[in-house]
Amino acid sequence: MLKIKIKKISDNAVIPFYAKKGDAGMDVVAISKKITEDYIEYGTGLCFEIPEKHVCLIFPRSSISNKDLVMCNSVGVLDSGYRGELKLRFKKTGTKDYKIGEKIGQVLIISYPEIQFEEVEELEDSERGDGGFGSTGN
Repeated sequence: MLKIKIKKISDNAVIPFYAKKGDAGMDVVAISKKITEDYIEYGTGLCFEIPEKHVCLIFPRSSISNKDLVMCNSVGVLDSGYRGELKLRFKKTGTKDYKIGEKIGQVLIISYPEIQFEEVEELEDSERGDGGFGSTGN
């Protein structure tokens, strides 16, 4: 089990939690809400210490389909060096949004390999080749 250090910067902050056994993502709860002309930003009151070679990915919840919101960066990235508050920002497309105290997103913390690219003249053939959008069927 990977242990992650987390700091509450508000008494109202809720430590992320798994809704169901076997879930990959942990739900995060809004404790603040900033509304601008262009977006709504929710604060969680949480700061994370993500270990090196790990990343915290922030996803919208499936309940977003019932809201008039689109997560601004589709999938957020909390790098290991960031120590500020986890915030989720959404574009408004109507009037239905999340309220303070509601689950607004989910986080998934995963390890990743260190990558070094090797430039080559040719790539090995594959079954798919260079087939792009829609090339594998519906």
